[in-house]
Amino acid sequence: MPHYKLTYFNFRGRAELIRYIFAYKNTEFEDCRIEYDNWPEHKSSIPFGKLPVLEIDGTVYYQSLAIGRYLARKAGLTGKTELDDLHIDAILDTIDDFVSHFPWYTDDKIEMKKYLDKNGPTVLSGLEKELGEKNWFAGDYVTWADFFWDICSDSIEFYVPGFAKDYPKLSALKERVQEVPEIAEWIKRRPETPY
Repeated sequence: MPHYKLTYFNFRGRAELIRYIFAYKNTEFEDCRIEYDNWPEHKSSIPFGKLPVLEIDGTVYYQSLAIGRYLARKAGLTGKTELDDLHIDAILDTIDDFVSHFPWYTDDKIEMKKYLDKNGPTVLSGLEKELGEKNWFAGDYVTWADFFWDICSDSIEFYVPGFAKDYPKLSALKERVQEVPEIAEWIKRRPETPY
């Protein structure tokens, strides 16, 4: 079995998807967490100066979604066909676009709310429509896209509680993800961080 070392800050953020996938497959990994104040001393040793990175048997890989896609394939969390994967990737990219443009850099709740008021209805109603009457974005089986929705919505929820309250199917999906036994166990034992 390969040796995995995940390096990220001491919060969930972009590394949590990787942690969820490891948890789902009960895969052992080294969870190296850098305190934000110590980041400058590590930054020059990290590809492109960005976290997370995943070291696999001594080779460092970067970009959270590329890492996630690789691990999701190994964990059986991708589609059953190439077209299923296309659909799942489109959902992931939609969620990623939405959260990547969220104003994380500010403490101004008004600016955050403005962003959500402007962009939320289109994205959230679109995701709700994609989910439809299915339990999971792919239909009858869980994928890493479902995990990503849970993680990203949880992060935004920390700053703007109730931002997705008008989207009951997305709320129910979040609950289903957190009820997956391996994910529920990870949530119970992961380090306590605000986000």
